[in-house]
Amino acid sequence: MDSILECRNLTKYFPGCLALNSVNLAIPKGQIVGLLGPNGSGKSTLIKLINGLLTPSGGEIDINGMKPGVETKKIISYLPERTYLNNWMTVQNMIDFFGDFYADFNKAKAYDMLQRLHINPNDRLKTMSKGTKEKVQLILVMSREAELYVLDEPIGGVDPAARDYILDTIISNYSENASLILSTHLITDVEKILDGVIFINAGNIVLTSSVDEIREKENKSVDALFREVFKC
Repeated sequence: MDSILECRNLTKYFPGCLALNSVNLAIPKGQIVGLLGPNGSGKSTLIKLINGLLTPSGGEIDINGMKPGVETKKIISYLPERTYLNNWMTVQNMIDFFGDFYADFNKAKAYDMLQRLHINPNDRLKTMSKGTKEKVQLILVMSREAELYVLDEPIGGVDPAARDYILDTIISNYSENASLILSTHLITDVEKILDGVIFINAGNIVLTSSVDEIREKENKSVDALFREVFKC
């Protein structure tokens, strides 16, 4: 199976800290993969390396055969953990901005998702709740026709009643040929949409597996295995 992302002995040092320790990974095309681990495990560091926001200390990372840079940004749609949008902008301003910036941005898809989530495109970000801001940011990310989506805590600030709808939004708005990496602590909520999982701890890959293998071999849910592995 072709891979959209490959890491070979990927290492990242910060002063006094080894954030990633010779990580070897391959993310297949056309799959949704959960990147799961406790706080400080290396998830965000790996995500930032994928998006070219950090430079490796050692090893290699390839996205569709390319090193992270300008060309890979054209095929990766990234949702950071924190909102980065300008408070003075309206939702329509943001859609226009993304449409100008990304050749693969689908405005019709964005407006359709806004309507489904009952968000007014004329509203300014500064008037919105934290949860609504996160929904808008997710809509912008999922409205791109990307080859790889990287979502860092996409439902962390969303109320439980809206989580299923947000997950449905994710699953129904990405191409079946694209890949999606999803980092979250809310494993029970996202397990139903995952094809595979990566467990990471202290910068080391603890487990890579398909969800089906976990259920068949371990006779456990992903959440139950996670709690067992990390004793939480």
